[in-house]
Amino acid sequence: MFVTRLISGIALVAVLIAVMLAGGSVVFLATFLVAMIGMFEYYRAVGIEKAAPGIAGYACCAAFYILTAHRAESLAQLFIVISLMAVMACYVLQFPKFTIEQAAEAFLGVVYPGVMMSYVYRVRMMPDGLYLVWLIFLSAWGCDTLAYCSGRLFGRHKMTPVLSPHKTVEGAVGGTLGAALLGFLFGMVFADRLTLANPAIACTLSCGIGALISQIGDLTASGIKRNHGIKDYGHLIPGHGGIMDRFDSVIFTAPAIYLALMFLAK
Repeated sequence: MFVTRLISGIALVAVLIAVMLAGGSVVFLATFLVAMIGMFEYYRAVGIEKAAPGIAGYACCAAFYILTAHRAESLAQLFIVISLMAVMACYVLQFPKFTIEQAAEAFLGVVYPGVMMSYVYRVRMMPDGLYLVWLIFLSAWGCDTLAYCSGRLFGRHKMTPVLSPHKTVEGAVGGTLGAALLGFLFGMVFADRLTLANPAIACTLSCGIGALISQIGDLTASGIKRNHGIKDYGHLIPGHGGIMDRFDSVIFTAPAIYLALMFLAK
């Protein structure tokens, strides 16, 4: 299992590097594909992957990405409202075939992982996006690795004993600080390539904020799996599980990094 996980992890990183270097439409299509697969895995977990609310969710997510491709962010709030209306239409027009909980889960799927995953593309399309997009993965996956190491070495206090009994407060702190350090080093190395006012500080704060939020994403995915009695969302990535298993923290980190950079760039 370790060898399988290592090989697939290396292959995943290689594909990720190729996609991010290509930029533009390649990143857009890859992000859209990952979001749609993630939606399918989530909907399958809650049992609506082929039901009308789920189909409405797929359509709404596709519409959102079309708006994103045309830089129509001003319509984002309207899109959220229309998505809710579409899902609720499926709920009421076929009542009582679906429960309100299923309708809520369908709407949640549009935002998570649909809309939230789009921020990988948005960060990549920012000025200096070729470099800044890596803060998402440094923060999410760096925090995950360093939190594990910190927890193993210093962990004493359980953070969420029922949801994830192996995660500790010390691990969470170590992961956050470690990711912030990675951000600082990244900002120092690429300072000459970035137009941020203070690259080292901006990257440090962005990665620290992203790492903190990434742990919420990781625990959210775990909570959903526990609620629905599944171990993994899928088997698409050997040794890792599905898209939602591997990108659970990235889904939350991407918008956090985007918002942090937007604020720090001012």
